[in-house]
Amino acid sequence: MSLSLNELEVHMADPAVLCCRRPAGTVLSAQDFEDPTIFDDMVESNLMTLNDDGLTIGQALGGTLKSDGEALTQLTADLVEGGAVESASEPGTAESLAEASAAAPVVSAAPAASADASTDAPNGYIHLHLDKAEGLDLVFPAGPAGSGIPANFAPAAAAEPDTEPEPAPEERVMRTLVKKDYPVSSVVIGQTTSYADGVLSIDGALIEAAEQADPLVKKVTMDVIAPEDRHVYSNTIMDVIPIAAKAEGSLGEGITNVLSGAVFVLTGMDEAGVQIHEFGSCEGFLDEKIRYGRPGCPDESDIMIRVDVQIEQGTGMERRGPFAAHSACDAIVHAIREQIKDLSAQTPVAQETFKDVRRKDRPRVVLVKEIMGQGAMHDNLLVPTEPCGVQGGEKNVDMGNVPVVLSPNEVLDGGIHALACIGPATKEITRHFFREPLVEALQADEEVDLTGVVFIGSPQVNDEKSFVSGRLGSLIEAMEVDGAIITTEGFGNNHIDFSENIAAIGSRGVPVVGVTFAAYQGQLVVGNQYMDAMIELNKDPDGFENEILADNTLTEDDAERAILMLKTKMAGIPIAAPERKWDESVIEANQALV
Repeated sequence: MSLSLNELEVHMADPAVLCCRRPAGTVLSAQDFEDPTIFDDMVESNLMTLNDDGLTIGQALGGTLKSDGEALTQLTADLVEGGAVESASEPGTAESLAEASAAAPVVSAAPAASADASTDAPNGYIHLHLDKAEGLDLVFPAGPAGSGIPANFAPAAAAEPDTEPEPAPEERVMRTLVKKDYPVSSVVIGQTTSYADGVLSIDGALIEAAEQADPLVKKVTMDVIAPEDRHVYSNTIMDVIPIAAKAEGSLGEGITNVLSGAVFVLTGMDEAGVQIHEFGSCEGFLDEKIRYGRPGCPDESDIMIRVDVQIEQGTGMERRGPFAAHSACDAIVHAIREQIKDLSAQTPVAQETFKDVRRKDRPRVVLVKEIMGQGAMHDNLLVPTEPCGVQGGEKNVDMGNVPVVLSPNEVLDGGIHALACIGPATKEITRHFFREPLVEALQADEEVDLTGVVFIGSPQVNDEKSFVSGRLGSLIEAMEVDGAIITTEGFGNNHIDFSENIAAIGSRGVPVVGVTFAAYQGQLVVGNQYMDAMIELNKDPDGFENEILADNTLTEDDAERAILMLKTKMAGIPIAAPERKWDESVIEANQALV
């Protein structure tokens, strides 16, 4: 496949190889060179070989073939005359600034890579000679790009540095959310549901109510697991759910009461003993199958209230099966919400304030979160009535997976209830959205103006994928943003949507950064020219979906690198092509730069 003019500029230092058969006398241009991004795969497959004495594209460009050349012929000095064969110099080595995982323009193996800082323009002058212009001979200065000033030019006197600090951006607060934390030191299953003085009591009769929540629910059990007693066997973990209720206002504003120190953990299987899961499950001992401390997981000191749900045989891989299990658990959680709406007589141990802020004269950015929506058991609930709840939420699959905008505060107030039973290591759980690191970081960053958070599903049918991606592109265009970050959970089929969504944004001239798990097992098989700035979420030493809950999900460190990558790209600093294979050392180096 020949190169476009834009691609040519990126690959000037790569080997010059003919894309198709070319006759002697051909003056070599972009359309004559094969795309270098496929070379490594072709060499590895023994479809071509590359020698060290070959010309670069920059050296061969403008030269003339001395003899006929077949497709995939590597060009050497004896095959080309003219051009820059003798005079071209190798480009300088650039410094690594930020990682890019899974980002080859055409076909990528999803490795991690780094960004290059552009080198200085050469000093002196450019001498351009065109034979076919009847001897036209031009000489002009070769200074910094577009300046027309020699690079070695120095002004007579340097201006005094501006010591005035940059003024703070003009802020307009759209809405304010306050989360008040009330501690839980003990959880008991008793005769009533109540909370007082750090003790959460749950009425055991709620188990029967949970079993009546959906006809597909056959059995529900509930127990309390203290932090020191986690070496107990469990069915696969479907979700981790915070205990929170609206005290004032609606979702995304007002006051939300949160019980800190205890979380609900939903587990389940069907009547035949099949775990409720899709790609991988995490049944096993709870001290081994959870990455404690991740945004979506229980923390090290949290008490876990485990609700185990058994559903009708054969329904675990249908949307209705997992939804029934979540509905059963929510019947118990909702009863607690009703008891903690009014805690005015008690004193919170802490409170957090979140503000949806618009910052005038700052770059407008948007966060796009791709969520599962492939129609089997892949579903999510958007904007339920209560934080992290089920009731009142709309399923993204039923809405056609089209993009839906939430405010940052709506996300952090439990605006997403996660139903998808994808691989546990890459699954963003309900608690993850309740304290989503990238939303929190972008919302607090005074250098950017976060316009909103767009949630978009990943349909199963290719035509629907294209339709949904097209609607995302139109939405981003209408929002008139200066940059975008797009994240996705899981890997495989949804990487097709991921690629199309990035293209829908990038093709409209908006700098975009992708965030995903790829590493070894999830390496991309699709790509495009807009996937040139990527963040790798892998934490597993071998690069696998390791079936440890939330191990390969987005953390604060990942959020910092993603924001730096976006700022780098919006500033026009080139992002280097990725390594062919995932390389954790690139991520470590870039994290140090953050």
